[in-house]
Amino acid sequence: MAQIVVMPQLGNTVESCLVTGWLVGVGDAVEPATPLCEIETDKSAMEVPAGAAGTVLALLAAEGDDVPVKAPIAIVGEPGEDVSGLAPDGPADAASSQGPVDSPQPAPTAAAPAPAAPSDASPAPREASATGIAPNAAAADAAAASPGDSPVSPRARALAAARGVAATSLTGSGPKGRVIERDVRSALAAGPGLTVGAKAAANGFVPAMTGSGIGGRVTRADLADANAQTAQTAPGGPAAVAASATTGDFPGPSTDTPLKGVRKLVAERMMESLAASAQLTYSLTAPAAGLLALRARFKASDPELGLDKITVGDLVGYAAVKTLARHPGLNSHLSDGLWRRFDHVHLGMAVDTPRGLLVPTLRNASSLGLREFSDASKVLASQAIGGSINPDLLAGATFTVSNLGAFGIESFTPLLNLPQVAILGVDAITPRAAIGPDGEIAVEQRVGLSLTADHRVIDGADAARYLRDLARAIADIDLTILA
Repeated sequence: MAQIVVMPQLGNTVESCLVTGWLVGVGDAVEPATPLCEIETDKSAMEVPAGAAGTVLALLAAEGDDVPVKAPIAIVGEPGEDVSGLAPDGPADAASSQGPVDSPQPAPTAAAPAPAAPSDASPAPREASATGIAPNAAAADAAAASPGDSPVSPRARALAAARGVAATSLTGSGPKGRVIERDVRSALAAGPGLTVGAKAAANGFVPAMTGSGIGGRVTRADLADANAQTAQTAPGGPAAVAASATTGDFPGPSTDTPLKGVRKLVAERMMESLAASAQLTYSLTAPAAGLLALRARFKASDPELGLDKITVGDLVGYAAVKTLARHPGLNSHLSDGLWRRFDHVHLGMAVDTPRGLLVPTLRNASSLGLREFSDASKVLASQAIGGSINPDLLAGATFTVSNLGAFGIESFTPLLNLPQVAILGVDAITPRAAIGPDGEIAVEQRVGLSLTADHRVIDGADAARYLRDLARAIADIDLTILA
């Protein structure tokens, strides 16, 4: 008996997942542990197993679809089995040879936003035609229709709205005549078309040109320019110069990439962070000789002590956490007019991963010893990079540290991870000129620190006092560890 495979829920806060790639096709034999596809939330990634033995009868989501959790994504059963009663909106396109089919998707809810519209990379010039193109009608289609009452798939609707195609006027090739993404792309391949104003001005004439309108549509201004160039017939005259300027390789090859997954989430949160808070960054440097000396001792220590993996970054992060005990205002959240200060430090650690920036939370960091702090940090970072981290561990931080010192960055402006009110940027260790105890000029190794704080609740003096105390804790790092 055929079984429906649904989108799993990766963590309590996950509401939808992105299908990033199918690993099987319709007709493939699978076992319960066979991975069907790769999925990604805004925080992590994993593979979805079949969960049953049999043959893949239908794929109900396409690569790039943002599918709500518990929604159907595939059907597994016996070869030739009728799955018309299991498909969400009619029989699945089991005979498709195009890989994952653009099949009906559940209606999106407020908790599951529709996927971003994909875009074509560097479209080649095409001869214009009026086939299937109606930009104003396309916008009306997108606004008036919903996936539940229109024979247009969500991906097709999103692409049509972005490229100015009247999706409901197309002939669909999907199940029950449903218009799917490839139908929209076929209409686009037929030609960019004319805008409404250009159609009226053209009087039935369709120029062989690519316009400057959305999706390459020819505008009224494009027609006027074409007529002006045609009027200049002198060889080698201004028309020839203009033609050579417009037919060259300008601006050259390019690639359009829709924001999705982690990248989309980071973009949204960074814009929200800047728009919703009063951020100000304070910078100073701290003596790093103690850090470097202690790190060298740890590295040369007996591996059985478990100290040889402790890094300079671990030492600075540990000092930052210990210093927060004397500055609880920075270890806080500000949301909806409520300023909440926490007794325990739950440290967010910015991690560079293949999917983009992730910030796992080291819970109860203020109660850990240095070795525990270092070990737990490395485990979280490894899970984030590998895509196996529990999404619940990517929330709840009360203060964040972002370390760009390994890249040689000497100063930067970290952005707040709302609703937190402070984030510490750790810069590179660099040599600086200094005056020795006897007045002589010397060279001193110093580490840069960049603290961004929300000025709505953290005054400049408060931020300065924290940085001053942190610099002292770093200068006397051995005492900080013992305290």
